[in-house]
Amino acid sequence: MAPAQSDLKFTHTRIRAWFYENQRRLPWRDDRAPWRVMVSEFMLQQTPVARVLPVFETWLERWPTPADLANASSAEVLQAWGRLGYPRRAQRLHEAARVIVRDHDGAVPNDLDALLALPGVGDYTAAAIHTFAFDGRAIVLDTNVRRVFARLVAGVERPSASITRAERDLAASLLPAEDAHVWAAATMELGAVVCTARTPDCAACPVREMCAWRAAGYPESELPKPRGQAWAGTDRQCRGRLMAVLREADQPVPKPLLDVVWPHADQRERCLDSLLDDELVSLTADGLFVLGAGD
Repeated sequence: MAPAQSDLKFTHTRIRAWFYENQRRLPWRDDRAPWRVMVSEFMLQQTPVARVLPVFETWLERWPTPADLANASSAEVLQAWGRLGYPRRAQRLHEAARVIVRDHDGAVPNDLDALLALPGVGDYTAAAIHTFAFDGRAIVLDTNVRRVFARLVAGVERPSASITRAERDLAASLLPAEDAHVWAAATMELGAVVCTARTPDCAACPVREMCAWRAAGYPESELPKPRGQAWAGTDRQCRGRLMAVLREADQPVPKPLLDVVWPHADQRERCLDSLLDDELVSLTADGLFVLGAGD
């Protein structure tokens, strides 16, 4: 259930005022040009802000427009992506840039359906680009926003694993008529730095008096706790090690240099095959390994 109109106005005013005074200075907020926003949204998927910041400006200096990125090779793109992780995001961003050049005269589209048609763009990313780059009025529901709404209005510690229709309806009812982009950024920031998953700082919350979870005595969620993602010994770690060798090399790499970075041969071969299938790695005519699709 959404707050009453008077409470909703109070909530909007308090959260936005807090945001204006406390927001972190982030480059994609300081300059909300559509391409900058789009690049930031791809980079921030499952990656902390601190890891994105060193890469973001360097990336935009090298490829300030979609056309610039579209003309790059896949090897250059993956090299520049560095250790941000999930390199298929770089691949999809590269593909999206080429579609933007081909179908949208080199400009990031504003229309939600056009955004959703781009490689690597799902509901959240399309809504975020539409909202932050074009001041559009869309529902932007990331993990932080969902947690804020769950606690503030629903009175539960955390939302379910998947977004529900009820959540979308609640978010729509909370969306202000004006400056929806500020509301989206403010609620996202509140969840990121105050209403955090493990150690919420309720004393710093601008709407603690309105919080249903606080009023209920901070009950623990009955939902199963999300499991942390394993890393050591996983295929993700193995693939990362193989990719790191290729990123750091300034020439094609022979197979023995890849073999030495991972001790388990079966897993290493499976991961190398998957990198080839994903076109994150390719083979030269003389059997050496290189970063990218070999374009």
